[in-house]
Amino acid sequence: MKNVVNTNNSYQIQHITFCKYALITPNKIINLSFPQMLELRRKINALTTYSALNSIIDNENFVLLFVADKQHLIFLEIPQLLKLKDEIAAFFQEAVLA
Repeated sequence: MKNVVNTNNSYQIQHITFCKYALITPNKIINLSFPQMLELRRKINALTTYSALNSIIDNENFVLLFVADKQHLIFLEIPQLLKLKDEIAAFFQEAVLA
């Protein structure tokens, strides 16, 4: 797999092979299995509820999130968190339609 350099500081999800995915961050590429993708989606959905977002905004305006069975730590500001939520939702929606 080629390393992808992303200059706009966004997060992307890419399907590699059957049940293997890559979370492309501005700094690195994190390989994920399907259960890890589901766990990432669960965490992101929990962090983007109305009350959770208000709590984040009232406190520190960022989230530190462990990914891939706590092997990687990513720093997400509110816009990045919401972009990642949209990316994950679109990724799973695309998988359902395929």
